[in-house]
Amino acid sequence: MTAGESHGAALVTIIEGLPAGIPIDLTRVDAELARRQRGYGRGRRMAIESDRAEVLAGIDDGRTTGAAVALRISNRDWPNWQRTMAITSAPPADATGVSRPTIRRPRPGHADLAGAVKLGRHDIRDVLERASARETAARVAAGGIAREVLRHAGVEIASCVVSIGHLSLQDANAVTWSQIKAIPADSPLSCPEPDLERRMVDAITAAREAGDTLGGAFIVVVRGTPPGLGAATSWDRRLDGRLAQALMCIQSVKAVEVDSTSGGIENGLSTGEELRLTIWLKPISTLMNPLRSVDLDSFASAPAAIERSDVCVVPAGAVVGEAMTALVLADAWIEHRGRRAAARDLASD
Repeated sequence: MTAGESHGAALVTIIEGLPAGIPIDLTRVDAELARRQRGYGRGRRMAIESDRAEVLAGIDDGRTTGAAVALRISNRDWPNWQRTMAITSAPPADATGVSRPTIRRPRPGHADLAGAVKLGRHDIRDVLERASARETAARVAAGGIAREVLRHAGVEIASCVVSIGHLSLQDANAVTWSQIKAIPADSPLSCPEPDLERRMVDAITAAREAGDTLGGAFIVVVRGTPPGLGAATSWDRRLDGRLAQALMCIQSVKAVEVDSTSGGIENGLSTGEELRLTIWLKPISTLMNPLRSVDLDSFASAPAAIERSDVCVVPAGAVVGEAMTALVLADAWIEHRGRRAAARDLASD
């Protein structure tokens, strides 16, 4: 479970069901948060934040206690808003110090209009603050904890970008684990083909200059998954269905493919073979050159509201995709082993 708004004081996540005694290295969790902030095409917000996970509960002396784990990620942009409010006595403002008016012009393709209708809120910001992909930082922190479980189970997860806009790898399924692991940490897009990556960077630059955004696709590859995770007899416990749901709930994701040629999942169960997932993201709905919308007060035609945003989030989406994959696999592994057996396995490491 996660809580918190994009420009609130903090994001919070609670993780239940962890066995006691799991060693947790928070430096690795923070490294995942740092990976999520990188990638060419990210907006100005990432220059403000420096995400770190603070343990509030459930971890003592570097190991899980068996109780729910609670983590907090402070939003460094929050004090900027608070200072502006104190100085101007105006509505909250963005990091530039410009007062933030009530938003009444929904962005097409976003949750703005449907969310305001559902919740009965006058100010659309009450919807977009929670619908924002800033929430995924909390999920990456939770995924970092899940990766600590999987580390002791011998499971490894990696990802790479295979498509940006109209530019794609010729055969994404041919990308090997070794090629993915060889991508430099400072790669702007985490694409395994440097020449293609340079053209992707140029495409993102052109989109930024045009006030537009770009979507794309990434793959997540898993090695070391033990056979038998999931279920073949219960539709809601099938591993491929659980992974698809977890990945589809990432903001902007519109399609998920479980590669059947790799043989990683058969009839809802992991086989022990390499697991490959392909995930597609739409272009971001917030445009600097806004689409046409309507003013909900006057019902007159008007441009959609503009929010500080990214141009391309596919590389960051890949990190979130790894986190969601880790959460599902860790849950399935603990379920498969049983919490007490899992605790014994971990204690013996």
